Amino acid sequence: MKSNRYANWAIQLLVWLGAALMLFPLYLTVTVALKKSGEGGNIMTFPKEIYFGNFKQAIELGRYFEGLLNSTFITVISLFLIILFGASTAYGISRSRSKSSRFLYYFFISGMFVPFQVLMLPLLKQISAVGLLNKYGVILLYTTYSLFQSVFLYTGYLKSIPKELEEAAQVDGYGPFRLFWKIIFPLLKPMTATLIILNTIWIWNDFLLPLVMLSDPGEYTLPLLQYVFQTQYSTDFSLAFASYLLVMLPILLVYSGLQKYIINGIVSGAVK
Repeated sequence: MKSNRYANWAIQLLVWLGAALMLFPLYLTVTVALKKSGEGGNIMTFPKEIYFGNFKQAIELGRYFEGLLNSTFITVISLFLIILFGASTAYGISRSRSKSSRFLYYFFISGMFVPFQVLMLPLLKQISAVGLLNKYGVILLYTTYSLFQSVFLYTGYLKSIPKELEEAAQVDGYGPFRLFWKIIFPLLKPMTATLIILNTIWIWNDFLLPLVMLSDPGEYTLPLLQYVFQTQYSTDFSLAFASYLLVMLPILLVYSGLQKYIINGIVSGAVK
């Protein structure tokens, strides 16, 4: 009994240490963003007076709403294409026993092991040749590279869905297209939510691909605008940290809205 109690204390201690390590950067970001520019004192201390003017300045100087619109457009369209093509391709692969389907499955898996940086330069040349060095080209590359992961995860999840459901639907007169969208796709909701969160975090925060592909300042995403902002006002930490919080806010809202579907998916998988 005593050994179990020590083990529980050790686990609790590790949990609190992990939480402290995760929350410390967020605490610094919030406290510095709420301080007036030029306020002295220790960077870890709470501000003497709560000041929200940094957020207003960050929105104006960083062209926040323009970047928000561009980031939202690129992220939403990319996610739609990733889910659409990923789910339908995985369904075709998982329900076929042909050699070509197995080849396609391993082809998609092999793509996951190639770093994006290796593919980036050859892809950029091809994209440039067809005149897609703009936000539509960025969407195309995000969709293409994320398909490897989405096909792999969807295929594994589809194996847990009983084929008797499809056989019963076919008896009721469902064709392949209607069967997939009416019966199968709603059952993929936990995996779809997981892929939405993973890809949203990656696409929303990505800096490299927009940097090399977007030349028009009117198409800049939030990380790109934040970079320009940061270099211009690098000495004003209060302004820079307020900008970080504004960029983080949409992604935190998406995660808060979808995280329950991930937990439900994990629980249902454990019950099976």
